[in-house]
Amino acid sequence: MLLDFAVVVLGIAALVWSADLFIKGAAAVASRFGMSPLIIGMTVVSLGTSAPEILVSLSAAASGAGALAVGNAFGSNIANIGLVLGLTLIISPILVGRTTAFTDLPILLAIVVLCGWLLRDGTLSATDAFILLGALLLYLTRMARHLRMPSINDDISPVEDLPIAQAIGAFTVGLGVLIGSSKALVWAAVNIAESYGVSELVIGLTIIALGTSLPELAASMVSAIKGHADIAIGAVVGSNMFNLLIVLAIPGLFSPLELSTTDLQRDLGTVFVTTAALAVFVGFGWRKEKSHARLGRMAGCLFLSSYVVYCLWLYYDISKV
Repeated sequence: MLLDFAVVVLGIAALVWSADLFIKGAAAVASRFGMSPLIIGMTVVSLGTSAPEILVSLSAAASGAGALAVGNAFGSNIANIGLVLGLTLIISPILVGRTTAFTDLPILLAIVVLCGWLLRDGTLSATDAFILLGALLLYLTRMARHLRMPSINDDISPVEDLPIAQAIGAFTVGLGVLIGSSKALVWAAVNIAESYGVSELVIGLTIIALGTSLPELAASMVSAIKGHADIAIGAVVGSNMFNLLIVLAIPGLFSPLELSTTDLQRDLGTVFVTTAALAVFVGFGWRKEKSHARLGRMAGCLFLSSYVVYCLWLYYDISKV
């Protein structure tokens, strides 16, 4: 049992470290082969920041633990808004711009509704997975058109210039450790679930979701402390989109997955409520300020409180079993 918990802790640490190394290496290799910073930012970096969730989902689905992958997708979204954004807002207020308020947040809310519609029969099928991946393709196309605007393109950060051997080494080592640590994490998580008689879904919603959300939490906290808290809202919204469109889709590609209606109402319902609450706060903030929406400590306390309430709700449901 202690070994399983040790593997979880070390696996999460390795995931976070290797994801950063993988992104640096992949971006540098892509740059060496002539790929523009625009395309690198849209594909390698955007998808790479969700690499821990994606690799864990792949490992879980391949191991027959698809419910763990679903729990990871929903749990990460809840943690990103309740914990990551909540703590960030308590440290420093965030000013939300027009694109996030009127484009990205409505798209995220629409994706949550789409997931609810697809899973209304209690089954995550291959058809559902392909629909989610199709929605991802549409979103990436929209993002590419948006990033081609001169005012946006000028702000794209240059890719770190690494020697080709170092770039390939970082990419290879990062990818290898990502795969290995995700497999170890899933193995340990399944063992813990079996030992305590807890479902794989719950382990995915809690331990795995918190672990894979650590990069967003660390980046957002550091940004807030340095006075750049605005970065957090973009990171949270982007990460939540990829969680629902990729991480949730992966187990459906392997085999149909039956999901409890009660669990779906609790978990996907919480994803919807927290996302809608964020949209409402931003909407009211925009009406007040006209040029932007200001999210402050009160919103942060409410988001953090909602995460605590959700965890207590989860604990209550587990204790009844």
